[in-house]
Amino acid sequence: MEYRSLGRTGVMVSPLCLGAMNFGGPTNEEDSFRIINRALEGGINFIDTANVYNGGESERIVGKALRENGRRQEVVLATKVYSRVGEGPNDAGASRYHILKAVEDSLRRLQTDVIDLYQLHRPSLTIPVDETLRAFDDLVRSGKVRYIGASTHPAWMVMEALAVSEKFSLARYISEQPPYNLLDRRIENELVPLCQKYGLAILPWSPLAMGVLAGRYPKDGSVPEGSRVARVNWAAARERLSAKGLEVGWQVAEMAKERQMTPGQLSLLWCKDQPAITAPIIGPRTLEHLEEFLPVMEKRLEEADRPLFDALVHPGNAVADFFNSNEWMKARVG
Repeated sequence: MEYRSLGRTGVMVSPLCLGAMNFGGPTNEEDSFRIINRALEGGINFIDTANVYNGGESERIVGKALRENGRRQEVVLATKVYSRVGEGPNDAGASRYHILKAVEDSLRRLQTDVIDLYQLHRPSLTIPVDETLRAFDDLVRSGKVRYIGASTHPAWMVMEALAVSEKFSLARYISEQPPYNLLDRRIENELVPLCQKYGLAILPWSPLAMGVLAGRYPKDGSVPEGSRVARVNWAAARERLSAKGLEVGWQVAEMAKERQMTPGQLSLLWCKDQPAITAPIIGPRTLEHLEEFLPVMEKRLEEADRPLFDALVHPGNAVADFFNSNEWMKARVG
């Protein structure tokens, strides 16, 4: 299996990252342990979570699993800070106050002395970026964090952060974690070229478009019981089920059948092998989901297939809106 460099750091990570958003939610602790252990056995060495996932349970489960299996030192462990984790006025955001408290809570739940990749979960439109970066820099210098990254930032804010880090000799972002899948390719316009030029890893979330690209939604647009949209009961998620997106999903399913793959495997393969992509984040709810995804790490997208995907959704365009939960994105698709 080909491991990939995490941005310009030289740290090598698997071409798929295990996302832990379901752990402690729809996936109980025992099943989460099975998924984590099987992922490590299958060659994944990169795990991503966040302090907000399931009230901190995701971090707790990941930390407990890595302590019990004794494989913490084999894993590049990533988590995130920003989202609200309490009722107080300082229990969210990108301030120094919140970051320095949140990192201690994450370290405790993860049962580790150091977080390998600490990411700002969303950009702040009010906190000066130098305050956030100075807090991150202190964590890097103290040894509590190895690298820092961003998640779901517009390209201009990533560039601003890089410039501020350069100006004040602060730790710099080494990665960005955006929504990216065949249905929403807008990062190809600015973010991908930016990351290529400045050596940032790209870690896409929702590479299967909430299951649309895995063939899990019927053509009539109804929401199956047990699907992600049904479970989260969240308006923004329901809005992502566009008619055009569902149509594209079923066209991908036909392509997958011709190639003796599942729709999820083919869609994930496309995302994994797009230019500048480091490791799409998979979020299996069950062990069966994980088993479906693991073989993708050993496959390569056929060059002859790229134009077929481009014909479904033109590069840089979108037929479903996966930025619709972010306050900085004003445009809507459809």
